[in-house]
Amino acid sequence: MGTSTSNTLGSEYQVFLNFRGVNTRRGFTSSLYHALVDAEIRVFIDDKELRAGETISGNLLQAIDDSKLYIPIFSKNYASSHWCLRELAKIVENTSNSKEDGKKKVILPIFYDVEPDDVKLKTALYSKAISNLEQKMEDQKKFSSEDIKTWQSALKEVDAIKGWELKKIAGHGDLIKSVVDEVVIYLKTRQRQVTGDLVGTDNQIAAINYLLDTNFGGVRFLDDVRERAQAEGLHKLQAKLLSNISRSMGDHVVDNIDNGINMITEIICNKKVLIVLDDVAEADQIQKLIGRESLYPGTRIIITTRDKSVLNNRRSKYKFKEYEMVRLSEEDALKLFSRHAFNEDSPPNDYYTLSRRIVSTADGLPLALQAIGSSLFQKKRKTWEEWLRKLKKTLHNDVSAKLKISYESLETNEKEIFLDIACFLVGENKSNPMYMWKDYQGKRTSTPFEIEGYVGHFGAN
Repeated sequence: MGTSTSNTLGSEYQVFLNFRGVNTRRGFTSSLYHALVDAEIRVFIDDKELRAGETISGNLLQAIDDSKLYIPIFSKNYASSHWCLRELAKIVENTSNSKEDGKKKVILPIFYDVEPDDVKLKTALYSKAISNLEQKMEDQKKFSSEDIKTWQSALKEVDAIKGWELKKIAGHGDLIKSVVDEVVIYLKTRQRQVTGDLVGTDNQIAAINYLLDTNFGGVRFLDDVRERAQAEGLHKLQAKLLSNISRSMGDHVVDNIDNGINMITEIICNKKVLIVLDDVAEADQIQKLIGRESLYPGTRIIITTRDKSVLNNRRSKYKFKEYEMVRLSEEDALKLFSRHAFNEDSPPNDYYTLSRRIVSTADGLPLALQAIGSSLFQKKRKTWEEWLRKLKKTLHNDVSAKLKISYESLETNEKEIFLDIACFLVGENKSNPMYMWKDYQGKRTSTPFEIEGYVGHFGAN
């Protein structure tokens, strides 16, 4: 049933709840609704018991059309409501049509306190309710015999779909958790938007999957740890992670970092999760974001960093397997550049040589290829030639700003050594400056020449 909860999160609903209000509104349906909302899902639930007209209102019809997933909750008196049946018929029609237009919609039925055979009209429960509606049809002319047939057909069709039977589940809490988990998986609410221009990633994805060596549960992601920790404070990142893990839209109050560590530890030690910490700058950030206690079996932590030394922490109980990202091959670099410069996988013949020369200045650095390609999109050849001359002398501004982050993270004397090497050892084999750096650094395991494509920019082999 439905007419409207405020939809402040977007222009369309994701889930439509179809239920008999007098049976479940104040109990199970209300709990399910709030659990779905806490999981950051836009849910339509009615806020009225009675309607003036005998047709589905425009607001309700729009909510059904907008939704991607439907959850009918079959209770004992469900079939006695012609409104529930009208909605169900419209839901079945929508899911059937969605198979044809490629925008597949799904029904996830819940058999709350009835049997699937009741819904299939094989028992007296729903069959008698339909018969009573037929009698009302004769008395009040509210609906036609065609309506009755349509509702019967809809009930039978939904019953053929696998759903949840309350009697086979321990209780309301377990049933609601199972439904929310299924909805989250179907809607992919935790899936991040990824560019469609990725190239040359298959081998690297395979290598990382091999290192992870597990099947995952939920995925939690904290991006730009370095920048956000500086701007907002680490306790804000802890609160964000807690919100993601618990699937709650509400704010988690983290008064201080130690409080945050304890709260995170209590949750993730009992959950199998994949947590991604992006751009970590300090070893302590890892400990303060994932705690110091043993993780739940099967949990995996992925850390991206500009400095491998952050993985070395004497207080850590975890063993990290290293994987160093490699630059794009010449062919993949040209392909990525071409997608941004021409909207094609390869440059046209009259731009092929010029494109390869420009691509060579980026030395396989994806950020540079994307920025340069986008800047040259639909530009005249003369502009391309000017860009080539410019790129031989200096970096693209967007790329320079990103690379400068690594440079700024060095200490003052390290910056001086870096600049000396960059100025005086251009064109030398990269092992020579690396030896010089490690001689100064002692046991330090990473060098600025391994970071963000500096090697290519400074011309080392």
